[in-house]
Amino acid sequence: MAIAGAVLTGTAVAAPASAAVVRIDRVDDQLSIVYVYSPSMSKVIPNQVLRPRGDGSAPVFYLLNGRSGGVEGDSWLEQTDHRSFFAGKNVTVVSPLGGPYSWYADWQRPDPALGVNKWETYLLRELPGAIAGPLRANGRNAIAGLSLSGGPALDIAGRGGSLYRAAASYSGCPAISAPPATAGVLATTSIGGGNALNMFGPPGSPAWVDHDPSRNPTRLRGKAIYLGAASGLPGRTDGAPVGAPSLLAGPAEVEMGTRWCTDQMAAALNGAGVPHTYRVFDQGAHTWSLFATEMRDSWRVIGPALGAC
Repeated sequence: MAIAGAVLTGTAVAAPASAAVVRIDRVDDQLSIVYVYSPSMSKVIPNQVLRPRGDGSAPVFYLLNGRSGGVEGDSWLEQTDHRSFFAGKNVTVVSPLGGPYSWYADWQRPDPALGVNKWETYLLRELPGAIAGPLRANGRNAIAGLSLSGGPALDIAGRGGSLYRAAASYSGCPAISAPPATAGVLATTSIGGGNALNMFGPPGSPAWVDHDPSRNPTRLRGKAIYLGAASGLPGRTDGAPVGAPSLLAGPAEVEMGTRWCTDQMAAALNGAGVPHTYRVFDQGAHTWSLFATEMRDSWRVIGPALGAC
């Protein structure tokens, strides 16, 4: 593992010529951190991985983190009970760490604050191939995201041909080329110090439409699709009293916006005749508790598509 050490510490040893697993740190019987070198971003990316019991092969569920990329503890691992949910299920769950405010896209230009982002390339052409052997993947894949990463999960699945059999968006905003959503993308990216104009160019340019799943619904034909959103009214889905004041300003408003976005996605799929499941929860603000509830509910769609029920 001399190459792994060189890549991770920045010493003057050649990096792998292609994407590769360079180190695996086993935390316990279920959780490992798998380090994968990304040629497109010229860096090693850690991935939190939940492995099933046994030594056999298994499908892979790529479960993306939100706007911080999971690097500030704002992750599935730290914020939810997903470890217990997947314990006993025959599936490998992979959550990349990094790419805050990147929208998991291939940016047109490096960003002064966010650097080089080639996450679409990583999730389509680097990570799946790199981990297939070391993690004994069986070739069946699904991808899902929450909030910021919900729309990108659908976009990546649609652009990946047969790579992903299923995809889900949990309170995401797939309709990014609609003016209200574009404004939200620009504002959210600026919170992280980035400029979304470096991602897809000026609002209304072709790249915004090309990466908008609601404008390209037929790319998802033949895949198992789950969409989740909530009313925005805080309540039991958030583990809070109905109308909890602490969630009314901010989380409730954001969830109402993502509900509108998800409505656009569902309408586009309906218009294109693409089968999907859309669950709208009558209570729920934009919280990790809601995202976890949506993820668990989506397994009735994702699990069968992977053969991992």
